[in-house]
Amino acid sequence: MKVKKDIIIGLGVIFVIASAIIGGTIWQKNRARTTLAERILEMGKGGTPQGIKDLREAITLYEKEIEQHVKDAAQTGMYWKILATRLHDRALYGEALDAYERAIYYMPEDHSLHFMRGLCAAIIAKSRYDNPTEQAHYFTLAEHAYLRAIELEPDYSRPRYSIAVLYVYELGLPEEAIPHLTHYLELSRNNVDGVLLLAAAQYMSGNDNEALALCDRALTLTKDRNKIAETEQFKNRILNSRY
Repeated sequence: MKVKKDIIIGLGVIFVIASAIIGGTIWQKNRARTTLAERILEMGKGGTPQGIKDLREAITLYEKEIEQHVKDAAQTGMYWKILATRLHDRALYGEALDAYERAIYYMPEDHSLHFMRGLCAAIIAKSRYDNPTEQAHYFTLAEHAYLRAIELEPDYSRPRYSIAVLYVYELGLPEEAIPHLTHYLELSRNNVDGVLLLAAAQYMSGNDNEALALCDRALTLTKDRNKIAETEQFKNRILNSRY
């Protein structure tokens, strides 16, 4: 227990130090941007350059610096992404969630970051079973993060599956899961877990025939005895619920 505690404390220290380093770098870069802006303002004698000639001169003088600022921002985002991933791998989900959010600030179009942010939030939500309000907050955060990942990359299969799990087993919205799973299975046609999850969503939505057909499909896709037994048991439950 002491070793585990020491590891957790050590990782926490790493996070604080890394945050301070990255934060210091950000402050320096923000200051550089402020200085750059001030220099451009000076060209307009206290105001933003207005004339075409003045703007062209400003661009010519500072284009390389502006490009460097853009590169610096991208690099800072990448540092936060690496830190978030390592914290996530060590099950430090709260710190990882913060780091993912900071990475997204710099790389808002990175669909994988939004997915991982959602995954972190969903994991945290499951640990908040004793606080329904807080749990609902994290589940909502996870839902929005998955949807954003899908919006950015419609064929990114991982958030499709994850949001379906959220709808079926956590939020009680199985009908919302069906279109995501349908799309997911277009991308991963022979994924038995996806087929069974869709079967559960159809059954919970009152579509017994579709659920049974999906169970039969799952049985053709796996030789895993546990999966077969699980599917047969689920199929029997559907049939028994009719009587």
